[in-house]
Amino acid sequence: MADIVFFQSTPLRTFGLIGYPLSHSFSEKYFTEKFSREQINDCRYELYPIRSVDEVKQLIRSFPHLKGLNVTIPYKQQIIKLLTDASEIPEGIRACNCIKIEGKILIGYNTDCIGFEKSFTPLLQPHHKKALVLGTGGAAAAVVYVLKKLGINFTSVSRSPLQSSVIKYSDLNEKKLKEYNIIINTTPLGMYPQTDSCPPLPYQAITEKFLLYDLVYNPAQTLFLSKGAAKGAAIKNGEEMLILQAEESWKIWNS
Repeated sequence: MADIVFFQSTPLRTFGLIGYPLSHSFSEKYFTEKFSREQINDCRYELYPIRSVDEVKQLIRSFPHLKGLNVTIPYKQQIIKLLTDASEIPEGIRACNCIKIEGKILIGYNTDCIGFEKSFTPLLQPHHKKALVLGTGGAAAAVVYVLKKLGINFTSVSRSPLQSSVIKYSDLNEKKLKEYNIIINTTPLGMYPQTDSCPPLPYQAITEKFLLYDLVYNPAQTLFLSKGAAKGAAIKNGEEMLILQAEESWKIWNS
């Protein structure tokens, strides 16, 4: 009788996304298609919807083959406290959207700032001097970092400002809005399935000199962008930024 040979498969290197909820996830589809297209057969990408950032340690214990995580709303800022090493995050950004896992060591990165800068900079015209940043969360931190790097003056806008330098939406009348010609939406307003919502702005003040950038990518043209386009403004959604930051994450996980 021939000997029976048992083959033990090598565990797949696992990557994933943490956040809550994750119904809007770009990353799972992107990486799954990437692995298939590039014939990367030893990896998988999963969604991990966690209700508290404190569940991360248990998640990593439960999935020992987990090598990297992306981080999305609402944990990009909260995750900082759990990192073993945050030295790779650029100074001034208190937000992390990429984690490299080496055993029990969690090394944090911010690839949002790379994705945003590479996708945003080619759109700039000489008259684009001053920006409004809608939102003050983790994604906004990366945007603000890039604006500072580029020397673009900005003002942040929030529904409930916690700092004196941040203004409320109700402060933005037509005259005030005309002081700016770049508007960057870092909030989830207008994202699928709430596609009928948009930041409360006096859109009638927008002209063809404006640039509207929305970090939301689904739908491809949010109500915010549609209102800008109707006034002749240049517009761009966040899909390219997401692709660029995802590829940067992949480089980090494989370095």
